[in-house]
Amino acid sequence: MKKIYFLKTCNTCIRIIKELDPSSNFVFQDIKEQPIIASQLEEMHQLTGSYETLFSKRAKLYKEMDLKNQSLKEADFKHYILNHYTFLKRPVIILDNQIFIGNSQKTIKAAKSQIEKLCL
Repeated sequence: MKKIYFLKTCNTCIRIIKELDPSSNFVFQDIKEQPIIASQLEEMHQLTGSYETLFSKRAKLYKEMDLKNQSLKEADFKHYILNHYTFLKRPVIILDNQIFIGNSQKTIKAAKSQIEKLCL
């Protein structure tokens, strides 16, 4: 499977997708219009081994809800991601059995390299 979870209202996500230039066989899911469901999150969890890895601590709600001062466990990270799209670190790029999470240059470079390999 080749899939990108993103927000179409996020300029960073849009810029990254343009930079990656994924082929037409990618599936795109705007997580605001089509929220993540439990089975999708489980698939991501199987690839990462951690809900916390998928969780965005930069989300506005994270600060508003004062979550940084709480002792969150894996079940909490899962709960928040499933209940509000803003808690998923974006973009999430899945290439078969590999996952790339977030917008760091290192992550995007690795995803781009893998996409290019798959297109050869």
